[in-house]
Amino acid sequence: MQNKTLRTWSWVHTWSSLVCTLFMLLLCLTGLPLIFHHEIGHLLGTEVEAPAMPADAPRASLDRVIEVARAQHPGRVVQFVSQPEDSADLWFVTLTPTPEPTDDFRSVVVDARTAEVLGQPRFDQGFMWVMFKLHVDLFAGLAGKLFLGAMGLLLLVAIVSGAVLYGPFMRKLEFGTVRRDRRPRLKWLDLHNLLGIVTLVWFFVVGATGMINTWADLLIKYWQHDQLSALLAPYQGQPTVPLAERGSLQAALEAAQRQAPETTLSFIAFPGTAFASPHHTAFFLRGNEPFTSRLLQPVLVDAKTSEVTAAPSLPWYLTALLVSQPLHFGDYGGLPMQILWALLDIATIIVLGSGLYLWLKKRRQVAPAREDELVALAAGERR
Repeated sequence: MQNKTLRTWSWVHTWSSLVCTLFMLLLCLTGLPLIFHHEIGHLLGTEVEAPAMPADAPRASLDRVIEVARAQHPGRVVQFVSQPEDSADLWFVTLTPTPEPTDDFRSVVVDARTAEVLGQPRFDQGFMWVMFKLHVDLFAGLAGKLFLGAMGLLLLVAIVSGAVLYGPFMRKLEFGTVRRDRRPRLKWLDLHNLLGIVTLVWFFVVGATGMINTWADLLIKYWQHDQLSALLAPYQGQPTVPLAERGSLQAALEAAQRQAPETTLSFIAFPGTAFASPHHTAFFLRGNEPFTSRLLQPVLVDAKTSEVTAAPSLPWYLTALLVSQPLHFGDYGGLPMQILWALLDIATIIVLGSGLYLWLKKRRQVAPAREDELVALAAGERR
């Protein structure tokens, strides 16, 4: 590789890394506790568990569940209802002041068998909430998500340019060499390169999938405009179906499950919310196989008649979004995968921190610039 080309790649790597490093450090630090959010929830006592009952215990009607949850917050509307993946004995009911998207929500956990309220955990406050918001949108909503997506793009540029530079830099050194007997800056440079190349694939995948996830809101909006608007054209201009005119939610759930057998409910979006239409309740069902369990099948049910109106397939871009999420979260392999994700996350924090250290040290030194050092090393000049 020519010296000029090497300097160009080095410039790209240095500045693409510098611009995004602090934000990537923030994402790695906040992502670490989020990997273990269920375990931390159990330790903090914020996780709600269903009491033990016989497996064949009868289940309460979903209409009764909603009635009980609504009674806890009579001034609010139900936006979503969901069940955790690992328990069909709980219903999580989310209530907000209006059907519009908001961070002002309350959660009521209801026993699916007895329709008794088991708890009202606050997911919108506390340590894990702060970690989640900093990780997802910096408390800035969609603008924060898109900004972090742009930082993710710079991260991918930094990873690719770093991989290009690794070969020339290590030409005269064995793989994994860390020159511990040399000055601290050189030692940290070796460690930075070693951990960087070891975590390269993981960091690229997590960075790319994280960037894709920042587009989730826009992709859902586009789906609604591109495909749902045609299906819902006959209902255009109609107001949100009043509560008093809505049919049985239990009957609507059963109709949706008949439409997509061999699936499990993921969540229900109520009329007027972002994932439904003013006239429909939207049921999002997931498959029961390892791969299909990451995909969703929407079923639109008329809120008045509880009859299925449509069951459109998700477009490829939403499928790609859903498939990318487990690759980002590392939540598909149980505790061993979580521990592996955490170790790689810590290694990445060291890569980012050492990169920042090397740049700061370089700024304070009158010594030749790093590009010159890199070119010299690539040319075979042992230091």
